[in-house]
Amino acid sequence: MKFIELAAKRESTRKYSAKPVAREIIDRCLEAARMAPSACNSQPWSFIVVDNEEKKNEIVDKTMSGIYASNKFVRTAPVLIVVITEHSKYIARLGQMFRHLKYNLIDIGIACDHLTLQAAELGVGTCWLGWFDEKELKKVLGLPKTTKIDVLLSMGYLENEALPPRPKMRKSLDEIRKYF
Repeated sequence: MKFIELAAKRESTRKYSAKPVAREIIDRCLEAARMAPSACNSQPWSFIVVDNEEKKNEIVDKTMSGIYASNKFVRTAPVLIVVITEHSKYIARLGQMFRHLKYNLIDIGIACDHLTLQAAELGVGTCWLGWFDEKELKKVLGLPKTTKIDVLLSMGYLENEALPPRPKMRKSLDEIRKYF
């Protein structure tokens, strides 16, 4: 598959089959994330894989209720990947300060995109989640209060693999491109 075809194939999956995702597949996706570039090679990420249904359901119950209930669909995903935002190297943090950017967030975005594209190539669906109760998630996982969790990824096989990808509703190239 050519990259442009892979980019077109990848979509947010919100309906998963019960078919489990083998840890070898998950590890291949994490390896793709590990290979992602990052500012000053900081690699400011770590991943917690939740493929235990009991633990996953506890996470959904405690972190995706009330104002976060729009993401309850995650209960059907066989896997949740918790993306921990780690600190960047000092030189990258210095650059962040001067540029008023959070390079570590850009870096985890690149790593997560590598992960989700690898999953798509392997026929596994994913969905990025940024709307969840982070405080409760840290409690469920026994993580320190200082841990920063900016992203969750749900992962699993599509409920109906026979369906073609949804049409992409994107701006035209002319709308987003300028040459000088």
